[in-house]
Amino acid sequence: MGSIPISPILCLLGLLRLLCFVNGANTSDLSLTPIPRHLYHSCDSLLKDVKALVSRHPEKLTVDRIRAEDKGYAADIVVVTYNSGKIPKNDNFEFRILLTFGQHGRELITSEVALRLISMLTGERTMPGADLNLLNSFLDNLVIKVVPMENLNGCKLVEAGEYCERRNGRGVDLNRNWSVDWGKKEKDYDPYEENPGTGPFSEPETQIMRKLSQSFDPHVWVNVHSGMEALFMPYDHKNVTPDGLISHLMRSLLDDLNYHHCQNRCLVGSGGGSVGYLAHGTSTDYMHDIVKVPMAFTFEIYGDSSASSKDCFKMFNPVDEATFNRVIENWCAAFLMLFQTGPGWLDIARQATFNDLSKWVSIDANAVDRIEGSSKGGKLEGLDLGMQELRTYFRLFMLSSVLIMFMFCSRISKSKCRPSMSSIPI
Repeated sequence: MGSIPISPILCLLGLLRLLCFVNGANTSDLSLTPIPRHLYHSCDSLLKDVKALVSRHPEKLTVDRIRAEDKGYAADIVVVTYNSGKIPKNDNFEFRILLTFGQHGRELITSEVALRLISMLTGERTMPGADLNLLNSFLDNLVIKVVPMENLNGCKLVEAGEYCERRNGRGVDLNRNWSVDWGKKEKDYDPYEENPGTGPFSEPETQIMRKLSQSFDPHVWVNVHSGMEALFMPYDHKNVTPDGLISHLMRSLLDDLNYHHCQNRCLVGSGGGSVGYLAHGTSTDYMHDIVKVPMAFTFEIYGDSSASSKDCFKMFNPVDEATFNRVIENWCAAFLMLFQTGPGWLDIARQATFNDLSKWVSIDANAVDRIEGSSKGGKLEGLDLGMQELRTYFRLFMLSSVLIMFMFCSRISKSKCRPSMSSIPI
């Protein structure tokens, strides 16, 4: 009795398993959430709308397109500047804020927030119930630069269907390409997710952002991400926060934002101590340590923890209209609160410290007027202003010391009518 050849049967079974696997993979891919085109702009159309806003409001907005190239790889970054035109042309009296969105390609919701925020700065869109006079009164004291889409090349990869892509157009994570603690790898390092590049600032995008931050010299920096709900301050590369008064003020500001706009859901603290892993070579640590930005933050504005780790678009971006609108309106309101309260927090630090007065600004408009209207015709520099306040604090200290000594001596005189000189230690 002839035997049935085994090899053809095995080959047939193997082919059937392969077909099932491929079909299963396709089914899985089909189950991934695509970009809801009725909610989200394409990368190019969002930037087109940004430029259209600028063209309609030249009295408030200007736009720059900055390009850099490295070894045949090029990047373009659009930068929008808000300035109502009422601020004196003296850096000592400008409160400067730098915001960047879309550093990771897959986080499209962040750029949508940027677009809405810019439209609110022009007055075309408003917050329900907002006091426009109050809004304009504190915006008049600010210069705000907004980068609506830092990683245009990465955004286009996501748009083409690579929904999990966070890196730039040549596979580098832009938030690992900065110089502070660059290149260090943790045990759970993922080269796909966290490729830091060939060296600090190897990427055109980070080269552009470094030059922008150094030339603008902001008082507040915010790097906006999605993937969770959190309000982070330095540091990302170690599980500590900076020392000193300014660190406490940063924490207080974040606690206020968490209460009003996260309903206390957001994680608050250092990125390295709160998120569960350390990140090396990040932009926020660079802004704090190198650029010396007084208040440097990372905001995480949305995350769907119920989404599959493979369903990246849903994990990092809202996919229904109600949530989409809620996230945008809530975080635009949070930024408006930051614009309103940030100068006050920094003014507290300015009055308490005198280490780097060039960074501190007075939010007292009358003080600015007094300085500009000086009978000597000159302007007091930040150091003169600081020394005046230092002398005032010294006088108050001496006065309080005298009062304390008087009260102390009075108490002694009541218990002992006339203390002898021999009772005083020599």
